[in-house]
Amino acid sequence: MTGVPASAAGGPSGAHGAPGSAATSGPTSAQGSAQDVAQSGVQRDSQNEEKPPRGGKIAAAAVNQASVWNVANLLTMLRLVLVPGFVALMLADGGYDPAWRSLAWAAFAIAMITDLFDGHLARTYNLVTDFGKIADPIADKAIMGAALVCLSALGDLPWWVTIVILARELGITLMRFVVIRYGVIPASRGGKLKTLTQGVAVGMYVLALTGWLATLRFWVMAVAVVLTVVTGLDYVRQAIVLRRQGIAERTTASEETEA
Repeated sequence: MTGVPASAAGGPSGAHGAPGSAATSGPTSAQGSAQDVAQSGVQRDSQNEEKPPRGGKIAAAAVNQASVWNVANLLTMLRLVLVPGFVALMLADGGYDPAWRSLAWAAFAIAMITDLFDGHLARTYNLVTDFGKIADPIADKAIMGAALVCLSALGDLPWWVTIVILARELGITLMRFVVIRYGVIPASRGGKLKTLTQGVAVGMYVLALTGWLATLRFWVMAVAVVLTVVTGLDYVRQAIVLRRQGIAERTTASEETEA
């Protein structure tokens, strides 16, 4: 009975070997699985950070859209609405009735006053929007252009005055868009004084004034025309200087890049 079955002989060693292998491989597999879980968690977190919720863009767009409805933009919209109303009042009953002209002056005055406040409110309370940047100058040109055209059509103001003022306003606006790639031309004190003088002069012409007030409005309009031409030429000079500086800076930057 010297032959012992291999299974019996190897039983103890196998029994010792099995726990040993389990003890050796157990912690390693546990650590590996923990690392995998941690890595998968990090990947999920990074994916969540990179991919916002489906409704995130919609919510952001809604916030941006809601920001358009602020006080400054509402005043600009009011000026746009006043333009057809002003024209209707100005031309009512042939355009020479003092009562209708007084109502037209009231609409024009409201438009001019809101023009003074909407830009200040937008800059002070950070209410500047893309809509305001586009609509504000359009509203300004619309109410002033409507008043000048109505006055010239009624024979109260020479057509050359209307043409000079409107050509300057439209020309400077287009020029600013052309040179905007090189920089922004800020509004000067002369330009602000021109706007104020134009508003006062046109307002005086809208009213059915007689006597010395009619003479006074002629001289106020003369000052407005002079300021219109002088400030327009100054803006052209600034645009030329700004364009030259922009071209010089781009040339220098391209030369440094090539070097």
